[in-house]
Amino acid sequence: MQLRIGNGYDIHRLVPGRALILGGQRLEHPAGLGLDGHSDADVLVHAIMDALLGALSLGDIGLYFPPDDQQWQGADSLELLEQVVALVMERGWSVVNVDSVLVAERPKLKPHIASMRSAIAARMGLAADQVGVKATTNEQLGAEGREEGISCHAVVLLQKP
Repeated sequence: MQLRIGNGYDIHRLVPGRALILGGQRLEHPAGLGLDGHSDADVLVHAIMDALLGALSLGDIGLYFPPDDQQWQGADSLELLEQVVALVMERGWSVVNVDSVLVAERPKLKPHIASMRSAIAARMGLAADQVGVKATTNEQLGAEGREEGISCHAVVLLQKP
């Protein structure tokens, strides 16, 4: 059996007038902010996609879903995740597990973790216990701490028989 590990990272600015979507779930930010980006700017799903692609040295999500390509304007990141998982499977690999950490001061993410995990697992063809989603603050330090943005770190383990 072969194993591969990939890691991913993403960050997007918080801005007024945009939806806040994390793990495919629409959340309410106390200041009415959302994530700015070409697609739905779901940093959690983007970090997972980059981890999947990185594990197989397939580049990053910008290669497959370029921000200057209008067909990806406002795209649902969970749909893009399905396409990335298909690329992994086409090459004979399967996902063992995903682990991720969201970094945000607000909103409080703990009440939404289970629904995020379920949505991601469903789109990846995994059980919810194969998808880890954790959340932390940045203790008011850095861009996340000043509520200028939200970031996410993710790691995946792939196997090939």
